[in-house]
Amino acid sequence: MYQLIKPLLFSMQPERAHYFATDCLTILSKIPGIPAIMRGMFDVKDKRLERKLFGLTFKNPVGLAAGFDKDARWYNELAHLGFGFIEIGTLTPKAQIGNAKPRLFRITEDHGLINRMGFNNLGAEDAIKRLKNRKTNIVIGGNIGKNTSTSNDDALADYVFNFNTLHDHVDYFVVNVSCPNVKDLTKLQDTPFLLKLLGQLKEINTTKNKAKPILLKIAPDLNNSQLDEIIEIVAQTKIDGIIAANTTTSRENLKTDEKTITQIANGGLSGKPVTKRSTEVIKYLADKSNKAFPIIGVGGIHSAQNAIEKIEAGADLVQIYTGFIYEGPGLIKSINKKILEQYG
Repeated sequence: MYQLIKPLLFSMQPERAHYFATDCLTILSKIPGIPAIMRGMFDVKDKRLERKLFGLTFKNPVGLAAGFDKDARWYNELAHLGFGFIEIGTLTPKAQIGNAKPRLFRITEDHGLINRMGFNNLGAEDAIKRLKNRKTNIVIGGNIGKNTSTSNDDALADYVFNFNTLHDHVDYFVVNVSCPNVKDLTKLQDTPFLLKLLGQLKEINTTKNKAKPILLKIAPDLNNSQLDEIIEIVAQTKIDGIIAANTTTSRENLKTDEKTITQIANGGLSGKPVTKRSTEVIKYLADKSNKAFPIIGVGGIHSAQNAIEKIEAGADLVQIYTGFIYEGPGLIKSINKKILEQYG
């Protein structure tokens, strides 16, 4: 079904297509009986798919990565499509419009996207209004970042604000310091800052009625030495896991012509071009740490086999985003069925 409407969506500017598709999903979900039909089409119900990690039970290991539902607008409707968990955000303390449009580009020849959205969102407090209206028991993650206007020197306060604000309304947290589309954000991947930030969030967590898992999202562009530092940071701070990996600034080995890529200019690349590298990062972290912590694998999952490769490399769960846009919700079902077939 998705492949029938995909040409219409791909005829639109990508950001417009995103809102058109989510508007359609919202309308359909309000029609009596349609949510049940969607669940019947896409949801694979099997207890063998359940995963228990950091105190949470995921009904299946296939999640939606952050960036699709930034403001927690559609998680109730998206839950009908068979996801095991949904990550909202990236959310910042204050609302911000993000970078100038156009800021989202398809490179269809490579089955990829380039985005420089810039953390456009309505702010953490605004998202709570909709998180209070949760109609699904699906696991919800909260991806948090800093406002673009906040200097790196003051960034810690932004993350602490988000953590405190969202704590009662999400099931786990993702600290995003690896998005290439916010000025100087990736500099926050430096070890001293991460130790301070994650240490403080862990300390705050102990004061809450119920501690929430904390994960760190890293870039695929880190070298092995930097990945070794990440492993050490996890060991020192005792955070709950890693999400590997975010979008890349690399433009290597693309099929799309160089002129088009130059015209698009800067932004984070996702989709098939990052499939191999994200899997390499997962494998390095898992092997070098002797699987000391859970890993959520994301980056270039466009088929069930891509997901299996992430799992074989060491991922406990997987997330899709660009693959979801190119392949549609049937991808979720095919991954879950392949996992059952592969592992029983």
